[in-house]
Amino acid sequence: MNVVLWILQAILALAVFAAGTPKLITPRSKLREKMSWVDGYSDTGVKLIGAAEVLGGLGLILPAATGIAPVLTPLAAAGIAIVMIGAMITHVRADEKPQLVPSAVLFVVAVIIAWGRFGPYHF
Repeated sequence: MNVVLWILQAILALAVFAAGTPKLITPRSKLREKMSWVDGYSDTGVKLIGAAEVLGGLGLILPAATGIAPVLTPLAAAGIAIVMIGAMITHVRADEKPQLVPSAVLFVVAVIIAWGRFGPYHF
């Protein structure tokens, strides 16, 4: 199960890092072309969401891989799960139902990682 959790951590880390980076470095006006939901948030809000995703992605890998504060790994997974709940709510409000599926899948993966790393398969 430890190997499965590592694989899930790597996939989730790549997904949230890839999703968060554009939000962090791209102006909101350009993001609007592909992400209509950004109209409901300030520039700072979009940057904070991007930062949470990027830091969550790093937190899934670095603490466990380095052995420095490995408890941060399941905390990062729990944080990503919370961000994904917010993403699902945002997509429902923006009537972007197709975007619910990726957010829901990432939420489930994050919960599995948090459960595994807090519970029987901690470091």
